[in-house]
Amino acid sequence: MAVGARSGRDEGDERPEDGVEGETENGGAGARPQRSFWKELPLLIGIALLLALLIKTFLVQAFSIPSESMQNTLQRGDRVLVDKLTPWFGSEPERGEVVVFHDPANWLAGEATPEPNFAQKALSWIGLMPSAEEKDLIKRTIAIGGDTVECKRGGPVVVNGKPLDEPYIFPGNTACDDAPFGPITVPKGKIWVMGDHRQNSQDSRYHMQDSTQGFVPVKDVVGRAVVVAWPVTRWATLPVPDTFDQPGIGNQAKAAALGLDASGLAPVGLAPAALGLTGAVPVVLWRRRKPAGSRTAG
Repeated sequence: MAVGARSGRDEGDERPEDGVEGETENGGAGARPQRSFWKELPLLIGIALLLALLIKTFLVQAFSIPSESMQNTLQRGDRVLVDKLTPWFGSEPERGEVVVFHDPANWLAGEATPEPNFAQKALSWIGLMPSAEEKDLIKRTIAIGGDTVECKRGGPVVVNGKPLDEPYIFPGNTACDDAPFGPITVPKGKIWVMGDHRQNSQDSRYHMQDSTQGFVPVKDVVGRAVVVAWPVTRWATLPVPDTFDQPGIGNQAKAAALGLDASGLAPVGLAPAALGLTGAVPVVLWRRRKPAGSRTAG
């Protein structure tokens, strides 16, 4: 190629597409206009509210403690977060868990219900505030379906023959002296609940004459309270106390097979028969071994 020859085109020549690219880069007709933040804000708020509603419905919900029935574990005005996810997968309440449940048989009759304003209603509907209108209760699960439970005056609560050590009970309270009960067997699909402030809790003991006989249907349980979220000075988790993990407390079948009541003792009516049978067995065996000819002639 000769010196000074050009390959292709002159440097000053422009390709058609060069102009198009330049216009696009400089905000020409090909550029996508940016949306205003204020126009996108309603969409962002709508998505946030939808997510909050889904979380409240399926994952976790805040509840406000309205009374002193769970002191000192929970105080009036505490906000707790309730796990609503695991019940969707078939999980049922376990002994020792603090649970929120719908009023099973008008337990809250006569209790004043606060009237929230419009903003409170809206925020509670999406789960950003605890609900003030729903008639829900919060208690500790003491026994589950199939358990035998009782509490005599001056004694502890006993589940399947195992006495409970209950350090969570309000200081100065007894286990059940105000309303002893049992022994009773909890039906399948039900739970027996009691408040930690025993002498200030209208729990299962006080509703044994109701249509539910004091039991709470599992289907009415909203979920397990897992953490105290507010106020921040009282932030704490709500674990299952160690007394509910003691060996043998879940042995329902053994208690039923032995005919034991909640104290682990044979009922009075069966004791004489059991003792008589125990004494009769050696006598029968001895008579079977004794030769027939050794009898005295008559």
